[in-house]
Amino acid sequence: MSVAFAGAAAYAQQMIRFVVRAAIFLVSAAIGLLVAMWTLDKMSIDAGSFLLVVVVFAVLQSVLAPFLAKTAARNAPALLGGIGLVTTFVSLLITALVTDGLSIDGASTWLLASLIVWLVTMVATLLLPFVLVKAGIESARERRDAG
Repeated sequence: MSVAFAGAAAYAQQMIRFVVRAAIFLVSAAIGLLVAMWTLDKMSIDAGSFLLVVVVFAVLQSVLAPFLAKTAARNAPALLGGIGLVTTFVSLLITALVTDGLSIDGASTWLLASLIVWLVTMVATLLLPFVLVKAGIESARERRDAG
């Protein structure tokens, strides 16, 4: 009985980690898209479609990144350093094609949007876990002090 419980607890822990990582990735994608939109005049995201744009972009990023990295490693190893930028560009392109909510006009805007979204998403993905841990620690201290 305890082995089954331990297996269920381990599975629950894995699911919690997955959900937290997915949430962090979605929030970081949203931040990256918003910063690019606010920075670039020729990029817009329809407010009513924002959530759809973020989800489509984030799913494409998470699916395309390993595929493009594996393809580059096999066929063009020199591209591995820039695979994040390439993945961001391709994800933005597909998101713009399959949703009505994302609009990017002009080659320079496409390049800058890819760079900004990639950079901001990377930084947000690195920093958000620290922010969440800090908030969790503060919340635990408040509960401990109140109780």
